Amino acid sequence: MTITHRLIAIFCATLLATTAPAEEVGNVDVDWLGNDIVIEAFSDPDVEGVTCHVSYFERGLIDRLKKGNWFEDPSNSAISCRQTGPIVIGDIDRSDEGESIFSERRSIIWKSLSVKRIFDEANSTLIYVAHAREVQDGSAKMAISTIPLYQSSN
Repeated sequence: MTITHRLIAIFCATLLATTAPAEEVGNVDVDWLGNDIVIEAFSDPDVEGVTCHVSYFERGLIDRLKKGNWFEDPSNSAISCRQTGPIVIGDIDRSDEGESIFSERRSIIWKSLSVKRIFDEANSTLIYVAHAREVQDGSAKMAISTIPLYQSSN
């Protein structure tokens, strides 16, 4: 991660103190331009025993010089959430809108990657949706992961 990206991440983490902190656990070089696929892990702050991994594309310096659009990365992302311990559900939003549990800027102002948790009580399942949030021109780019709650108490 470049110094600029680290400073932006620290700034965003300060602004979004209510969302879960992420730890970079992988970085895949995809070309000679310095573009990478970054993989981060974070625990659900209100559901003990759940860890999510989010991957996203991070443009390198050469790609930014070549294509312009200096302060923005693509919205594409993937998510996988798994039970990593005994599940204990805390005080979570049970509405159909769910609640944001992770957010990371994909541009300086306009775009961010967000993860929302939705509790499907009828099917006893936690749903995690990774999607781009934009001030205008919302994006249809999203990914979903679910965790069935077979043995946990709701």
